[in-house]
Amino acid sequence: MKLSCGTRFAFLVLFLFAAQSVAVYAGSFHKDVQIHWGDGRGKVRDRDGKLLSLSLDKSSGSGFQSHQEFLYGKAEVQMKLVPGNSAGTVTTFYLKSPGTTWDEIDFEFLGNISGHPYTLHTNVYTRGSGDKEQQFHLWFDPTKNFHTYCITWNPQRIIFTVDGIPIREFKNSESMGVPFPKNQPMRLYASLWEAEHWATRGGLEKTDWSKAPFTAFYRNYNVEGCVWANGKSFCPGNAPWFTQKVDPEGQKKMKWAQSKYMIYNYCTDKRRFPQGVPAVCT
Repeated sequence: MKLSCGTRFAFLVLFLFAAQSVAVYAGSFHKDVQIHWGDGRGKVRDRDGKLLSLSLDKSSGSGFQSHQEFLYGKAEVQMKLVPGNSAGTVTTFYLKSPGTTWDEIDFEFLGNISGHPYTLHTNVYTRGSGDKEQQFHLWFDPTKNFHTYCITWNPQRIIFTVDGIPIREFKNSESMGVPFPKNQPMRLYASLWEAEHWATRGGLEKTDWSKAPFTAFYRNYNVEGCVWANGKSFCPGNAPWFTQKVDPEGQKKMKWAQSKYMIYNYCTDKRRFPQGVPAVCT
């Protein structure tokens, strides 16, 4: 079939638009993120931009954000958390939109005193409302080596995975009246900050500033997402993450993780919800 010049040009424009809108970042902290607070406490550690550190002292923490915004995507990074007595510290990797009615998808790592495990705190906010917490202890020491943490966000569900093991699936339950983040583009953020008033045993364990500075490391940052630009997002259905779900083998692994390592689930907190757990839990 012979195409006219106008038709060939239209196909070329469509191809270039798709290539620019569906971003796959094989991770360069130099190119893809901005260390947007911390006054020098956040640092890219190598020439290739593969390793970044965030530090916290009594004056300030630090953090970075992605240059791009995304409406759906898959974001992952390898992290090595603050070792030793990390009580009162919070190390994060999350997606968030701006404004007072924001959407947010959280990985937060709550520090602890030496010899006690970190708490991995997950949550989903829609239009500024969260209250969907699930918390875990990990099956390894996250301070000894790097481990991979991943958020997959598509129109059907949000999947949290640790080293390839799904630990949580938050499904789109709009048919039950449960809001789902789908309209607000989000940036990727990471931070290390102090929250001693609540982070460790509800604030009973305070930060030992004699151990400062506290430092966490991030490497192998990767994002595959639908870039939001000029009020539009191009999201083809052929990206594997766009229709990803937890398969039967993944369901088994998630059941294992939740049965052995989940320490809090808002869906079973009857004291918090005496009139009945939220609809999404059913």
